[in-house]
Amino acid sequence: MTSTSTETRPAELGTLVVLAWSGEAPDGADMPYLLAYSLGDTEGGPEGTAAAVEQLLVSNGLPVGGELVDGTGRPGLPVSLLVEAGQAVVRMSGQVARSDVPPPWLAAVRERGYAYLVFTTRAWPEGVPGKAVEPAALAAFAGAEETLTAAAHVVLPASGLRG
Repeated sequence: MTSTSTETRPAELGTLVVLAWSGEAPDGADMPYLLAYSLGDTEGGPEGTAAAVEQLLVSNGLPVGGELVDGTGRPGLPVSLLVEAGQAVVRMSGQVARSDVPPPWLAAVRERGYAYLVFTTRAWPEGVPGKAVEPAALAAFAGAEETLTAAAHVVLPASGLRG
């Protein structure tokens, strides 16, 4: 199981959540993943938050639609990842979201020096902060084509790593 956590709730975006997990990548090593999404909990509902999240991403130079942004070669990237005190802290345009991270995720991010961020415009009302998420539910949402094609994909360098 994976737990979710957050710290951000701008009106148009709704509650932004970041969820961390790791899994085997094509190179055979563990990849630290971060999934960012809105709960869709605004007056405009999931459609309203989808538009607001897309505007946030695009205005920060992060294309929606599956094109990978390699942040390891972009020092001015407007999204950052800090790993501290067992948490991943993602910052973008004044928004901050935190996620407790499991030990395998920490090991993977230390090994690679980055995490793979999928920031989707697709709302996930079931991924409530503080509530355990079953691996099958996470896999179904994070692996769904409609989640992935409605997302910015970023290789996000991690700061704050200690051996």
